Amino acid sequence: MATSIGAGYAVLGTMALVIGAAVLALLLTAAGASDSEAPFFSTYIWKVTRFTLLQAFLSTLLSVIVAIPLARALARRQQFFGRKWLLRLLAVPIGLPPIVAALGLIEIWGRQGIVNTALVGMGMDGPVSIYGLTGILIAHVFFNMPLATRLLLSQLDRVPSEHWRNASQLGLGSWTVFRLIEWPFMRSHLAAVCGLVFMLCVTSFTLVLLLGGGPGATTIEVAIYQSLRFDFDPQRAVVLALIQLLLTSFLLALLALIGGAPEESSTLGQPAMRYPGKGAGARYCDFGLIAACALFLIAPLVSIVLSGLLADLGRLLGETIVWRAIATSLMIALIAALLSVSMALMLVRARYAALPLAKQKKWARVFRILASGASSLVLLVPPIVLGAGWFVLLRNQVDVFAIAPVIVIVVNALMALPFVIRVLEPAHTTHMARTARLTASLGIAGLDGLLLIDWPGLRRAFLLATAFAMALSLGDLGAIALFGSQDVVTLPYLLLQRMGSYRTNDAAGLALMLGIVCLLLMVFADQERRKGEAGAQL
Repeated sequence: MATSIGAGYAVLGTMALVIGAAVLALLLTAAGASDSEAPFFSTYIWKVTRFTLLQAFLSTLLSVIVAIPLARALARRQQFFGRKWLLRLLAVPIGLPPIVAALGLIEIWGRQGIVNTALVGMGMDGPVSIYGLTGILIAHVFFNMPLATRLLLSQLDRVPSEHWRNASQLGLGSWTVFRLIEWPFMRSHLAAVCGLVFMLCVTSFTLVLLLGGGPGATTIEVAIYQSLRFDFDPQRAVVLALIQLLLTSFLLALLALIGGAPEESSTLGQPAMRYPGKGAGARYCDFGLIAACALFLIAPLVSIVLSGLLADLGRLLGETIVWRAIATSLMIALIAALLSVSMALMLVRARYAALPLAKQKKWARVFRILASGASSLVLLVPPIVLGAGWFVLLRNQVDVFAIAPVIVIVVNALMALPFVIRVLEPAHTTHMARTARLTASLGIAGLDGLLLIDWPGLRRAFLLATAFAMALSLGDLGAIALFGSQDVVTLPYLLLQRMGSYRTNDAAGLALMLGIVCLLLMVFADQERRKGEAGAQL
């Protein structure tokens, strides 16, 4: 018990050191700069901040406006061909690297894309531009609308079967059903969904970097990157990083407060059974919306595959730099994932070990709160802000590009930590409830307990968490965009370079490779999750 708690303190101390040092470096640099060097309210900084909030607000609004009727349509139509695969499709953007998705969206919505080609054929002069605010909104809806739909659909799935039976017997219309039954369940979760999507849009980096379209469409994180890599203006980067830190702090505090408990009622506890909307009009509207959203999601994915297959994959695979990028990406992703899983496991075991002491010892209660809030602490500082802090801290001490792999690994491990904890902690709690007493009575502890008892019981959760963390690290462009160089090249960084030099065929081939690897990892993780759920039911 003492060893587990000590390991938990070590992890918390390491996290506090890594994050605290970066934030402190930003604060000290800002405090030591003159007003002319770091104008907090300069026109440029105000413009960037205003655009960041504007695009996040519009992206959230569009994503949720589409997600609400789509979730209703999927809930109303429980049986149709391909429904299971469509629900899986809603999870694809979560595991798809943003740089790969951006390339697919350009293939569909770009100047020479399918949409503009069709519009030109109809006599219109290419009215859709993928760059600027329009492109950012399209990309954010592509990523966040499926997430919002899944979350709202999960709320509709909680509606008791009795509600649907009564609505059918009373002959309630679609609007009445929405107002009296569906909306109360969605409303209880809607504020949290909007807050989550808004947070993701505020901290979006890769999509805005690729689709922003110039100074008029730049967010805070992209401006930080530009200040350090192109303008070499650390003072401005520090000011922007602090503003981003304040924004994320406010949003996380708001997320902790908004939302409420779902409305509950006395029911028989029967499985929910929804009656579909009556009439041909309702059926056509539901399936029309489902088909349109499916096409919106599938088209960029298909374009990535087709463009990648048309690229000269043989020549790409013959380039030394491509294999070096693949090896570097896999090495960084694997080490970052193992580090993240190890830290998460130590925190989870420490929280469990402190549980019996929490009722009598104040320090144990405080420790459990700190360990639980560790994931929120990580979300508080986005990768680009964390990277900017360490860039400012080390730039006069060492060659930051020489130690880039270490920084990228640590940043990626920390960024994956909240998701890894959410995978490991429920599995660990269930496992300990089943085995803790027997293990204690047999006197099995330490390494023997880990190998003989914990590993067999938690193996599936370990693999799931590792695969998920590797997928997140493989597709990350935030940290490597700051610290990447000719000596440290990952697949996303090489893809960014090829896109920047207008070598679109090479970029398409690299995007296909990166997308396949990440999606395979996500499919593996999903299969492990489903096996775990099936095993738990048995």
